[in-house]
Amino acid sequence: MRVLTRSDLAKIELGPAEVIAVVEEAYRALAAGLSANPSKLTLQPPDGHSVSYAMLGRDGTRGVVAFKTSYRFHTRRECYYTSLALYDDASGLPLALMDCGGIGAMRTPAASALLARECAAPGSRTALVIGTGVQGRQALPYLTATMPELERLMVFGTHADGLRAVRDSVPGREVEEVADLRSAVEQADVVLGVAGPSTTAAVRADWLRPDALCVLVGYGLAPCTLHRADRVLATSAAQMAVTGTDLADEHGVLRPVDAELPDVLAGRAEARSGGGQRIFAYNSGLVVTDIALGHHFARAAEERGMGQVIDLWR
Repeated sequence: MRVLTRSDLAKIELGPAEVIAVVEEAYRALAAGLSANPSKLTLQPPDGHSVSYAMLGRDGTRGVVAFKTSYRFHTRRECYYTSLALYDDASGLPLALMDCGGIGAMRTPAASALLARECAAPGSRTALVIGTGVQGRQALPYLTATMPELERLMVFGTHADGLRAVRDSVPGREVEEVADLRSAVEQADVVLGVAGPSTTAAVRADWLRPDALCVLVGYGLAPCTLHRADRVLATSAAQMAVTGTDLADEHGVLRPVDAELPDVLAGRAEARSGGGQRIFAYNSGLVVTDIALGHHFARAAEERGMGQVIDLWR
């Protein structure tokens, strides 16, 4: 088994267009019934000081089975550890064990960019990113890869270093820093909520333009943007039911999902069913996209002779 550390993977450069292509292929294979993506298992202690996930999946186009684990600990300081183990389902041999942090940081904005490409109203020209953490800094390079027609890019955040990083993330493009969140939302065709859990940003449904798209990855959108949307899309309705419970109404009920991204990409479902619709899209990570991108990295690492090959079961 080839073990690939975070620093190993950082030496392999993949551009947004390449990552998006790999992720889109994974969604299409899932829609075609070639791959499997069971719901994730979640474990959280009563005091909420940590949260853990376990995900199993199979990529049918690559013949790869994988297990992903994710553990986040947050009290006085936050720790986050995630790993991906890949197995060849044709030979039965283990392929690689790798850090999955960087992979997740890429496949998530790729999914958001695909949601935006499929769900944004025709003629959309303005996008707003809420948040300047890892996902905020990745959002615009991926979004502009699928929507090069965007003319105005805006960012809302509270950390100077993060704002600077978002501005620098799309060389040659101007990114406006906005202080009035409501005013910016009222002007945006696409709104990405990618802030962290400590954010005070909470976009209201009545701030959105009549045909606006809002995509939630982390935080920054109030639950009413879901419940008052004309249509709701998700990367996976089952995953949204697990990780989107904070969006439930006062009765603990989530708004039903109208369509899933894999079916939209496959042409089996519509993103929009009419004009002037406000769309809410929920982006939860699917392990099949981690598998596809992880396998892409593993092949590149093998070609370069990177990582450490160990016989774990000797």
